[in-house]
Amino acid sequence: MAGGVGSRFWPISTEEKPKQFLDILGFGKSLLQLTFERLNKKIPTEQIYILTNKTYFSLVKEHLPFLKDEQIICEPHRKNTAPCILYAALKIQYLDPDSTLVISPSDHLILQEDRFNEQFLIAVEAAQEDKLITLGIHPTRPDTGYGYIEFDSKIERKAGKVAEVIQFREKPNLKQAEVFLSAGNFFWNAGIFIWKTATILNEFEKLQPELVQLFKEISIDSPDENSQLDKVFFECENISIDYAILEKSDKISMILTDFDWSDLGTWGSLSEKISSDESGNSAINASSHFFNAKNNLVISSQAKKIVIDGLNKYIVVDSGDKLLIMSKENEDQLKTYLKTIGEII
Repeated sequence: MAGGVGSRFWPISTEEKPKQFLDILGFGKSLLQLTFERLNKKIPTEQIYILTNKTYFSLVKEHLPFLKDEQIICEPHRKNTAPCILYAALKIQYLDPDSTLVISPSDHLILQEDRFNEQFLIAVEAAQEDKLITLGIHPTRPDTGYGYIEFDSKIERKAGKVAEVIQFREKPNLKQAEVFLSAGNFFWNAGIFIWKTATILNEFEKLQPELVQLFKEISIDSPDENSQLDKVFFECENISIDYAILEKSDKISMILTDFDWSDLGTWGSLSEKISSDESGNSAINASSHFFNAKNNLVISSQAKKIVIDGLNKYIVVDSGDKLLIMSKENEDQLKTYLKTIGEII
C-alpha cells in the first residue's frame, strides 16, 4: 500500500511526493524501495503489486522501473484501506483463485529482516487455516499513537506463536496504554496482514455486503474497467480495513513478533531510529551545531550548516521554501495546524 500522503512528515513529505517515495533515513533508497526489497526476498517480483493513488503511478515507475504497468493498481480516489484492499483482492482472485495475499504498508522500517521473514512465513502457513492473520508488534512503551490488539492471555508469549485475537483496541490515552503494557497480552497493530484471497473476500461478503455489491460492478480485465473503477470509488464508503473487517470478524489471529519495527508515522518515531549525541540531539543531512540544547531533531532537505541554541525537545525541519519548528510534545497537533494553513484538506 503506497497511496498515502504522509502529512505527519511535512514539510519534506508533501502531497506531490509523499514519504514512501523519500529517502528519509539517508540509506540511498526510498521507503518504497526498501519495502519492496524486503518482500522480494520471499515473494517473486512478478507477484508483488503496488496499491497506490493514480497520481503516483509515474513515481512508482520511477522507483520500481522493472515492474509491469499491470502490477501497479491505482485507486482513482482516496477512500482509505478497505476499498483498495477489496479491489486488489478481486483482481488477484481473477488471476489466481487459490492465492494468499500479504498486505504491507510501504513506509515502515524493519531492520531485522531475517526475523521478519521467519515470522512472516509462519503467518503465511497460519493463513491457510481460513484465518485472517495480522503481525503484532511487542510494545516497548505505553505509546498512545498506535492501535492495540488484545490476545488470549493464556498463550505463551513467545515470538512466532499464533494467538487468537480477542479484540482490536483503538489508540488509547496514556493511562489505558500503561494498563495495556502491564497486562502483557496487548501488542501494537502493525497493519501488516496475511490471508487467503478467498478468505478475505468471504469476510467482505459477510461483513460489508453493500461494498462488495458495488465493487462487483467492475469488470476485471475489460476495456471498461477504469471507467467503472472511477465510478465505484467515487460512490464507495471511506472506511479502513480495521473498521470494515478486522474489528467485526471472528477469524482473526495474530503472530507474536519480536523484530525491530517502526511505522515511521511521525518525526518523533524517526528520532528513535537514528543516532544522537550525548545530549540526545539528532541530525539528518545537516551539519548541526548544538549549544545549550537537548533532545532535538534537525533535518534539512539540502546539506546545510545549522546552529541551534537553547532549544529543548524540538523538531526543526528545513525543506527549501518550507520550515517546521515544533515542540515534540505538540507533534500530534501537526495535522490540525496543516489543515488550518491550507496545506492539507
